Amino acid sequence: MAAPGWRHPRARLAAALRRLRAARQHRALQPPRAEPVQAALYVHWPYCQKRCSYCNFNKYIPRGLDEESVRSCLSREAQTLIRLSQVQRISSVFFGGGTPSLASPLTIAAVLETVSRCAHLAADAEVTLEANPTSASASRLAGFRASGVNRLSIGIQSLDDAELRLLGRDHTADEALGTLEEAKKLFPGRTSVDLIFGLPGQSVSSWARGLEELLQLCDDHVSLYQLTLERGTSLFKQVQRGSLPVPKQEVVAEMYESAREMLRVAGFRQYEVSNFARNGALSTHNLSYWQGSQYIGVGPGAHGRFVPRAHGESLREARIQTLEPDSWMKEVLACGHGTRKWTVLSQLEVLEEVLVLGLRMDIGITHQHWLQFATSLSLWDVFGTSEEVKELEDQGLLLLDNRGLRCSWKGLAVLDSLLLTLLNQLQKSWEDRTAHQT
Repeated sequence: MAAPGWRHPRARLAAALRRLRAARQHRALQPPRAEPVQAALYVHWPYCQKRCSYCNFNKYIPRGLDEESVRSCLSREAQTLIRLSQVQRISSVFFGGGTPSLASPLTIAAVLETVSRCAHLAADAEVTLEANPTSASASRLAGFRASGVNRLSIGIQSLDDAELRLLGRDHTADEALGTLEEAKKLFPGRTSVDLIFGLPGQSVSSWARGLEELLQLCDDHVSLYQLTLERGTSLFKQVQRGSLPVPKQEVVAEMYESAREMLRVAGFRQYEVSNFARNGALSTHNLSYWQGSQYIGVGPGAHGRFVPRAHGESLREARIQTLEPDSWMKEVLACGHGTRKWTVLSQLEVLEEVLVLGLRMDIGITHQHWLQFATSLSLWDVFGTSEEVKELEDQGLLLLDNRGLRCSWKGLAVLDSLLLTLLNQLQKSWEDRTAHQT
């Protein structure tokens, strides 16, 4: 007599097939497994040693700074907003300012520890810190690396001491290069530098000489920014009074074009209007902005774009934290966060941001990416029959093809002049679609 539980091999096979079919049917009934909800995190450190002549960012010169209280509030707000968003994964962290290299590495470590408790922060996730040369000694940079920072962005701005004085910077060109050298040792392949062009009294040749010098010494990422004269800054006032001459717009355009070519020859890819990288050293945090991903802003005056899912919401909100640090801290202590203003974004407003930011990248906007935000209105639907868009294509400024929508090399340099046409076309297509649906 066969032992209890014994079955003929054919019976065991039939049972296994039944179990397999049942498992397949069960899986077929299950919805697709959703990808983990993720966001980038921006942390604003609002303090500086002095105010530069061109800067109108939200920054303050501290008097009797209680860093332990600031640290506690940054951590608490990060925890509150991550939980409000129900984000499961933080894709990258960026400490900006202000001058975050003035913060203690303990503060950086505390914020990152809080983030790791609230969501998954991969061991190799990009963690960037902006640094000013005068607050970034070798030992301090090593402290930041030990705290979890793995990418550095140095505000060099210029390698001409006269230009640095004009900008109100508190470092010399030699100090900037010394910081760059130390940073490359600690963050090899992950050290970025910022430069400003279009300065009063600057010529195309002087700008090119400074950039050429930097290209002999820099790492694999360079960001170039045209000087913007912001109302309320001392530089703006000097130009308005006529005491400082600014280069003509065609001269500034020539500076930009010469820099693009010099960087191309040096092996850099212009992957965004102002950003250049080689050896794959793109800023993944900034890419999340340009790709329209969610991001959470923490700290005085920080901006964010995320869905507050914990409140049962499904629409993205634009959020701005309280500007003034002391007021912000009081609100964080009272409410867990210092969000001063939040605005629910319509689907059209989200699409406008996706368009404006996506076209800043050399790859532009793929059809698949666009459809993540507009499931029933393709790029072809919006732009495919537009005479104005066709004219931009004929001028060699824009490309709409099976890959998606993007600027040409020529078009990337004049993106701002293209956007009005494209935004108008998007609004028109959206209104037409809405009219047909009602």
